Amino acid sequence: MAKKNQEGEKETYTISELAKEFEISTRTIRYYEELGLLSPKRTSGNQRIFTKRDRARLKLILRGKRLGFSLLEIKEMIEMYDVAGETEQIKLTLKYGEKKLKEIEERIKELEMLRKDMLAIKEILLKRLKELEMAKKQKS
Repeated sequence: MAKKNQEGEKETYTISELAKEFEISTRTIRYYEELGLLSPKRTSGNQRIFTKRDRARLKLILRGKRLGFSLLEIKEMIEMYDVAGETEQIKLTLKYGEKKLKEIEERIKELEMLRKDMLAIKEILLKRLKELEMAKKQKS
């Protein structure tokens, strides 16, 4: 059912085609539609038809998810582009990006502290193991 333009590029996609291409479920795509992140057209038979624009939006949604943004943040960034234009979208994306970077940096600090604690525990356990092995040898 997908249409192609004169160059042979697809212009429309079915939900199954997008699900397969992006390795997600059709339910996930329908969920994004329910949230207003996607708004595909419908055929007379009520089948969803996604445009190149819908495909690009889906790609942005999935990229945003991989970067750790919430669906609400992604929706806000996408809607900002539709309403206010690219400049405002860039500013908002930068704002969210800075927030996400701070969260990542904080998580890295926590992980570094955890690593340090784990190494200290490892040293204590290795030392204790040596002591026990030495005591066992002395008894033998």
